[in-house]
Amino acid sequence: MKKILVTGGNGFIATNYIKLLTKKYSDVEVFNIDCLDFPITASNHDELDKDSYHFINGSILDYDLLSKLFKNHKFDEVINFAAKSHVDTSITNPGIFVETNVIGTHNLLDLSLKNEVGLFFHISTDEVYGSLSMEDDSTTEESPMKPNNPYSAAKAGADCMVRAYSKTFKLPIVMTRSSNNFGPYQYPEKLIPVIISSAISDMDIPVYGNGLNMRDWIFVEENCAAVDLVRTKGKIGEIYNIPGYKEITNIDLVKTILKNLNKPESLIKFVEDRKGHDIRYSMNGSKLENLGFKFKSNFDESLQKTIEWYLVHDNWLKLRARA
Repeated sequence: MKKILVTGGNGFIATNYIKLLTKKYSDVEVFNIDCLDFPITASNHDELDKDSYHFINGSILDYDLLSKLFKNHKFDEVINFAAKSHVDTSITNPGIFVETNVIGTHNLLDLSLKNEVGLFFHISTDEVYGSLSMEDDSTTEESPMKPNNPYSAAKAGADCMVRAYSKTFKLPIVMTRSSNNFGPYQYPEKLIPVIISSAISDMDIPVYGNGLNMRDWIFVEENCAAVDLVRTKGKIGEIYNIPGYKEITNIDLVKTILKNLNKPESLIKFVEDRKGHDIRYSMNGSKLENLGFKFKSNFDESLQKTIEWYLVHDNWLKLRARA
């Protein structure tokens, strides 16, 4: 059995990836360490086979705990999803982002090197590339990192540390940078769940600035499929962009969801713009496609599927209503 440590495994993307991993492979034993920042996520993997899936309630900042895990289980691979990721929170409390995203990643790299882990897979974000204008070409893996907020800066710091361990110590690494994900299990602080929960409750939907900031969206299941391809076929030492190829302004996204839910646009309320708000993210995915990945998901169908999931799992939306 191949032993894989997944960090932050109760988070949004990692939850979906663990479900893919345990369903697709019979020869994989998954160890998930998560500090459960959001208690609602504690039951994300209740249905999994306890012989091949193990949960550890802990933090990647706890070096002693991590050291014992690495020593006791001799992991073949580490997949690092763990990160603080909410941009607004990073603006009000940047220190915890440096701690988790940089120091936590370093802890994992150090122990992976000491314990001769066969692959360290680091999950990053398109935000490290910084903001593009509407006329700029999409970024490639060779584009410079120009982070503009504490979250993306901390992720860029982690990316640099991963690169350093690859170049200096020859630790076998791969890295992906994905665009904005959406889908089941996303915590209600993020944009699409906020829109859905506010709309069905007939509450104001806050939109930063003029709403013309543009993001590229990818359905989480498609992102996870791309992640798994890179894990199994990606070239050691390389970075792979995972775009969604669905660029849409925030205001148009809000209007699309309102139309889907048959709710009025009068719910939209423009609010003061976020500090350092990036205008546009856009990535080129040619390198991933050359690896053999084929983009398949339809944005409108995936968005409908996501809305339906939240309507069924109303405990997630109730959490948002209490916030």
